Amino acid sequence: MSKITPEHLARQAVVYIRQSTADQVINNKESQRRQYGLADRARQLGWSEVIVIDDDLGRSGGGTARPGFEKLLTAICEGRVGAVVSIEASRLARNGRDWHTLLEFCGLVGTLIVDEDGVYDPRHPNDRLLLGMKGTMSEMELSIFRQRSLEALKQKARRGELFLNVAIGYIKVSHDQIEKDPDRRIQEALALVFTKFAEMQTLRQVHLWLRQERIALPAVSRGPEGRHVEWKLPVYNTVRHILTNPIYAGAYVFGRSGSRVTIEAGRKRIVRGFRREPSNWEVLIKDHHEGYITWAEFERNQRLITDNANGKSFMSRGSVRCGEALLAGLLRCGHCGRKLHVAYSGTHSNVGRYHCRGSQINHGGEPCISFGGLRVDAAISAEVIARLQPLGVQAALSAMEDRGREHAEKLRQLELALEQARYEAARARRRYEAVDPDNRLVAGELERRWNERLLTAGALEEERGALLAKPESPLSEADRERLLALGSDLERAWNSPGATPATRKRIIRTLVYEVIVRVGDAAIELVIHWQGGDHTALKIRKNRTGQHRWSTSADVIDLMRVLARQMPDGTIAAVLNRAGKSTGRGNSWTRARVRNLRNQQAIAPYREGERMERGEITLDEAAAVLKVSPSTVRRLIADRSLPAHQLCKGAPWVIKALDLEHPEVRNAAQARRVRRPSSGDLRQRELEL
Repeated sequence: MSKITPEHLARQAVVYIRQSTADQVINNKESQRRQYGLADRARQLGWSEVIVIDDDLGRSGGGTARPGFEKLLTAICEGRVGAVVSIEASRLARNGRDWHTLLEFCGLVGTLIVDEDGVYDPRHPNDRLLLGMKGTMSEMELSIFRQRSLEALKQKARRGELFLNVAIGYIKVSHDQIEKDPDRRIQEALALVFTKFAEMQTLRQVHLWLRQERIALPAVSRGPEGRHVEWKLPVYNTVRHILTNPIYAGAYVFGRSGSRVTIEAGRKRIVRGFRREPSNWEVLIKDHHEGYITWAEFERNQRLITDNANGKSFMSRGSVRCGEALLAGLLRCGHCGRKLHVAYSGTHSNVGRYHCRGSQINHGGEPCISFGGLRVDAAISAEVIARLQPLGVQAALSAMEDRGREHAEKLRQLELALEQARYEAARARRRYEAVDPDNRLVAGELERRWNERLLTAGALEEERGALLAKPESPLSEADRERLLALGSDLERAWNSPGATPATRKRIIRTLVYEVIVRVGDAAIELVIHWQGGDHTALKIRKNRTGQHRWSTSADVIDLMRVLARQMPDGTIAAVLNRAGKSTGRGNSWTRARVRNLRNQQAIAPYREGERMERGEITLDEAAAVLKVSPSTVRRLIADRSLPAHQLCKGAPWVIKALDLEHPEVRNAAQARRVRRPSSGDLRQRELEL
């Protein structure tokens, strides 16, 4: 008795086609032909309407989402399917959930299942039992095959012989061995990336520099001819892949990434490609092959990249960012352990204020600490300068040697690119000359390719010529002396206008690992953790109420208290300007500014005759009393014949009137009045009157 009834033939026959991987879809064409041929078998069995569902080509049947299978189930539930045709049960499902769901739906609506072995009706107990066993065997078969293949791969990887893909810069010389690519242009381009990262210490800056200098990097592409190297300006991920791949450190690594299985909408979803920590790598073999950098350099690069990740880790310092604050990312609160952040008070303000508000933001608590950055930045800078000062001259000499390095690096990359372009043009010419000229369909295309190679080589030659026309000018002798002077006086170099905040930040980060901050009632306490493991404790006095960075320095205020007892405001301003003193904002002194500061500090103004009441006279008044010139009085003061004192350079001399009555002062003045000082020239005689 046939299981196929007229009711089944009145519906559609659905041929379900599936292959597990994209590689099978591309290379295993015979399996596709067999599956598509099932449509003819369905017609031979009597079905006139045959539908082919091939939406799941390249999709696994192990439980992941399959739109074609969902379409098949929908058609079965609607009662439109009389039979489901496939080669074997593994094509329909490789997991129990999908297989038994299919059997349940087919049994409810009376849909047959047809494979190469026969026709099955899920409503019959014997057929349902047989189909259940086939599905179970298919699922078990998949698990066994997968386990065997994975264990074989891991065993080969433990020996360092498994190479699914080879990174750019290396080639396979056998099935289990790799070597550096012999192309010198590829080698030097990759070496340049590591050199620039060691110099700039941020991945993004390396990427921007390569784009700015128009330096191309190699990339692997696969075409009909197999593996091919293309040269193009790098994107961020290209530079990141080069700097984070341990293969360039001469290490073989397997299991750097893994997969996670989640359940979404009742189906298994596999998320692949998440990165594992180095401690969780399945295989790590150091010194496996020749590297571009050492393993120690690779680990240092990874620490720098991790530290530069802004906001991704509680312990990371973050990269060098915009702003004048020098310690962003380096300060940690000594009270709660959180990182301190920087805030700028206004749109045009360049003075940062460090604050710890983690408790307030995360838990709604009170702000922890907050303080201005000027004094703290200055104190840390002074400590850094003190430790770098012995190396200042050496750094200046290194700067001279490195002055033309970037120019030479770019020129070298252009020369290598030009050499390769000329080779490509020569090869295109040989291919063009080898073809039959009468075959214009081929010759025309080869001629076009040859012209493209020639244009590329010509553009590189022009770029190289323009670079050579502007050679890097050598340092003049004056520039060398100035650079060496800055090296010997590192503080002046640090504060020079040419030293940008980003440069200072990078220098500080090279020496300082972290700074722990505690804020007390009267001082800010700092503990500097240096990169070498040493520690330095500092204490910075806090500003009192009303003090700010524009406040006039205390020594100027003390000087003004004394000068106000000697002279009026206008004369005080002239004295302060001669002495090189400035206001809190760096301005020169005027009568109005002296008056304002004096009023703020409650300093009484000079009262006429006040000095005379104290018995003090000026230098000019002393000259009139002694009947000598003011210059003679200065000589008497210099010879210590006349007691006098001066508050600062440029301030008037203060002389006691009683000191002029001493016989020693009178005799010294008389001697100066009678005999002028002799000339230093022995041939010049004195004029006797």
